[in-house]
Amino acid sequence: TVFPDGSLNMLYTGSTNASVQVQCLAVPEDPNDSLLRNWTKHPANPVLLPPPGIGLKDFRDPTTAWFDDSDQTWRTVIGSKDDNGHAGIAMVYKTKDFVSYELIPGLLHRVDGTGMWECIDFYPVGGDSGEELYVIKESSDDDRHDYYALGSYDAAANKWTPQDPEADLGIGLRYDWGKFYASKTFYDPAKKRRVLWGWIAETDSERADVTKGWASLM
Repeated sequence: TVFPDGSLNMLYTGSTNASVQVQCLAVPEDPNDSLLRNWTKHPANPVLLPPPGIGLKDFRDPTTAWFDDSDQTWRTVIGSKDDNGHAGIAMVYKTKDFVSYELIPGLLHRVDGTGMWECIDFYPVGGDSGEELYVIKESSDDDRHDYYALGSYDAAANKWTPQDPEADLGIGLRYDWGKFYASKTFYDPAKKRRVLWGWIAETDSERADVTKGWASLM
């Protein structure tokens, strides 16, 4: 997350010795390093634990945070699942300092039958008639594909609504139809564009990977 003064931080998912998924905070050791090669973990880590009712191994991959003027807080989305209905779910947290968080009541979105939503992403795009639409994206732990959908976002109600229910998240559009997974985006303010990163695997055998000395790429 990049702040108005140019400073930045990073929320990331950690795993405890008991394999509980937790959210942690880090800041660059050298903010002037354009490659941001070294980071310092915050002493308060973990800053966010799974809420009641969420599986301890089903709470991961926070989005880049955005600022909400209505209450002067930063907000981030985290993906999970609800075993009741084998549903993928997206939850929104708000924070003022990235150390203390409040779970906003209700779910941003839920789709039955789609399973665990990994690597959730959420960002605005322009619509055909000038209205602001939002992309919500998930990486399906069930079938290892990246799905997205377009819709509207009501921040006050903490609700995202698909533009086309027949193409809802996890049952409609994909980013890619090949070996592409676990993608995330970031906004490039210099060129005013959104950049997508994804994990591209191969269909090579494990033996072939060992022989060539590498496997997969970003």
